[in-house]
Amino acid sequence: MRSEEGPFGFLAHPEPGPVPGVVVIPDVWGLSDHQRGIARRLAADGFAALAIDPYRKTGKGEITDPFAWIRTLSDPLVLETVQEAIDALGAEPAVAGRKVGVTGFCMGGQYALLAACECRGLSGCVSFYGMVRYDAGLDPARKPRSPLEAVPDLRCPVLGLYGEEDAFIPVADVEELRHRLAAAGKDFDVRLYPGAGHAFMNDTRPAAYRPEAAADAWRRMLAFFRERLA
Repeated sequence: MRSEEGPFGFLAHPEPGPVPGVVVIPDVWGLSDHQRGIARRLAADGFAALAIDPYRKTGKGEITDPFAWIRTLSDPLVLETVQEAIDALGAEPAVAGRKVGVTGFCMGGQYALLAACECRGLSGCVSFYGMVRYDAGLDPARKPRSPLEAVPDLRCPVLGLYGEEDAFIPVADVEELRHRLAAAGKDFDVRLYPGAGHAFMNDTRPAAYRPEAAADAWRRMLAFFRERLA
């Protein structure tokens, strides 16, 4: 495996290649060692993974209230960053034009789903506990439409992975996502894990981490990407 820091973030990939690519969108805290670890795990499982800096265009201020911060973040600028990462990863020798997917966690899961509706060049999306509904009254220039509102424009298959005990994403929102995906005739699978809350994949947060749910979700993600990015 090779790994390197670059202008878009952290790239890890197996050798030899080329192999399919996956853009990894971090949670609200940005490109961290945990997200680099996700990229390395994907590389060990046969993908070229680019964990991006989601704040490359917006800048990252001091985050004291994560969800207040997300509500003011410019979706168009973050999606520009994601699109540039998709294009750059597809052009990497490690990928060499093979298919590219996207995954993300928390805020990154929200933007992964939006990217699947708005960005070019994606063949699959896996959203880990990404928010789907926006509060009323947000700045429309920064928050033009929520993931739920974007669903009719979904451009690729999607796998959504959520916890039944997520304090930030009600089960009703996940069911609404299912309903809208089905009503729009999209290719999707949405899973809810009993006993799991927000950030159940994050093994650096013992209070949130749920090993069984995390292992199952990782297996499902790999199977999804191996099929959709083949």
